[in-house]
Amino acid sequence: MTKPMTYKEAGVDIDKGNALVDVIKRIAKNTPRTGMMGDIGGFGGMYSLNTAQYDRPVLVASTDGVGTKLKVAHLCGKHNTVGIDLVAMSVNDIACQGARPLFFLDYLAMGRLDLEVAAQIIEGVAEGCRQAGCALLGGETAEMPGMYQEGEYDLAGFAVGIVDNSNIIDSTEVRVGNKLIAIASSGLHSNGYSLARKILFDHLGLKPDSYIEAFQKTVGEELLTPTKIYTETLRSLGRAARVLGLANITGGGIPHNLPRILPGSCKAVLRKESWEIPPVFQYLMQAGNIAWEEMLTTFNNGVGLIAVVAEKSQDDALEVLRAVGEKAWVIGGLEERDAHEPRVVWE
Repeated sequence: MTKPMTYKEAGVDIDKGNALVDVIKRIAKNTPRTGMMGDIGGFGGMYSLNTAQYDRPVLVASTDGVGTKLKVAHLCGKHNTVGIDLVAMSVNDIACQGARPLFFLDYLAMGRLDLEVAAQIIEGVAEGCRQAGCALLGGETAEMPGMYQEGEYDLAGFAVGIVDNSNIIDSTEVRVGNKLIAIASSGLHSNGYSLARKILFDHLGLKPDSYIEAFQKTVGEELLTPTKIYTETLRSLGRAARVLGLANITGGGIPHNLPRILPGSCKAVLRKESWEIPPVFQYLMQAGNIAWEEMLTTFNNGVGLIAVVAEKSQDDALEVLRAVGEKAWVIGGLEERDAHEPRVVWE
């Protein structure tokens, strides 16, 4: 007779998972929002939807992950910021359609559940929710032996927000003559990390604690700078100027994200030297001998969001953005486009 086998011996510790739920309950209490019902730990998260302030409420949802930025967190042994990235990637997307985030759910998968690391990750998620003004409503933690290398994990999540139908930013009013305002990113955000890691770690042989004079930080500090959450910034902007379109500059950069909010009759004419490109991008470009076109489609190059506003509103928009502490620039405008022309051109 063989020795009786257990789930724990196979690599899954149910008791440790239950202990993590208790930790998450404590953390989630720091992200209160009107509408939350019950505690984390049930089979589903509950949220009471108060629609009295909306004529025609519309729910907006988005999902995303953090990508290979998680590799950097593993190398650095620092896990309390990637949760902010996770929240940011989804709430910034729904903010581009005018929605305010209501709640967020996360999914964390590990080869072997490490309570300390998991708690750091969830603390980051909670901080992202606080910055976005939404509730951490629940999530899922999976222990999956054999799926990940020792100490590594994966993160995914999604946000649900709400907007009145009359306030949806759907780009239907975008016209020739509108101006394009870039709002600064906080760094790489969560895109281009496969190339950045290849250049910094493989090509240059740098370590996470290598200090780079060009951006006055260590490699790890620069790469783990959290993605900026724009929820409150966009609320302030919306009170000062009518925003006709918003593009979140994530994977694919400006050339692939800006056209998503432009009608076929318009092309964006952008000025290359119209905004401040942070040193990290210049460093990567030089160290990796990267062509400008490749930089544009791989990284955000210092532009986190692009807002489309009427020409008469551009000064008001810039004033309020700078008043709330954002760096912002008019980087171009919209002109009439022939059918054969590209959607984005540079001058």
